[in-house]
Amino acid sequence: MLYRKKIIPYALLIPAFAFLILTFFYPVVKLFQTAMFDSADNGIKFTGIENLKYLFNDRVYTTALTNNILMLLIVVPLLIILALLISVLLFERIAGWKFYRFVLFLPYIIAIPVIGIILLYLFQKNGVVNTILSSIGLKSLAINWLGSSKYAKYTLMMIITWKEVGLGIVIFLARLMSVDEALYEAAEIDGANWFQRLIHVTIPQLSSVIQFYFIFSMITILSWVFNYVYVITAGGPGHSTYVMELYIYYNTFKFGLPDIASMASIVLLVIVSVLIYIQYKIRGGLIGSEN
Repeated sequence: MLYRKKIIPYALLIPAFAFLILTFFYPVVKLFQTAMFDSADNGIKFTGIENLKYLFNDRVYTTALTNNILMLLIVVPLLIILALLISVLLFERIAGWKFYRFVLFLPYIIAIPVIGIILLYLFQKNGVVNTILSSIGLKSLAINWLGSSKYAKYTLMMIITWKEVGLGIVIFLARLMSVDEALYEAAEIDGANWFQRLIHVTIPQLSSVIQFYFIFSMITILSWVFNYVYVITAGGPGHSTYVMELYIYYNTFKFGLPDIASMASIVLLVIVSVLIYIQYKIRGGLIGSEN
């Protein structure tokens, strides 16, 4: 009977483990198999890391990798800073703050293809944005936002930031609503100004939420930015707005190179895994220091 009691909990976990194996471990194994082996006429031919060498000799892939890294370095900090500052302003109950909260969050809940098509018309060379700039005497600022390899990637970053920042504002504001206002009253009595309250009260209270949003934003940039690129620029002009996901997609479904796409997927998996590991180490160190 005692033996049965020990076995039953593990038996109940079998369906969950089977689901994980089928949905995660098996696809990962097949991914490595496709990346490391080439299907030849006489069977499976081992290619080793030849596909990896091909990737880093491919200018299109290095451009895609560079764009992902650039977005991580620019968009993620920008999302956190904007979400923090705007949520603090809304928390101070400025006139119409509930309306502003709705307006700022609205882009986040609209489907990416809808946003992409609308903004594609707004930011094209003869679109609404350039028409308005020309009409108010700012024709010099009427650039080819999405048709120039010089500006397209930064326009794309601006669009991603505008759409994604709403979630950060809402979760930061929700956390601020639960902060004991006595902390702010005590800081004001001690003579702390707005900036000092932000540094010594607001940010420490938001530290766990900031960590969550930081990781969420990195995952978004590495795994969801494909939607923006595919709808708005399709990787162009040229290959200037390629990202790793788009490279994987095109090589799988357009160019018929599943082995190259699989190796690119492995590289992306490794990058994400390393970032998650670093985040957990940093968070573990912070928790340990607090204790």
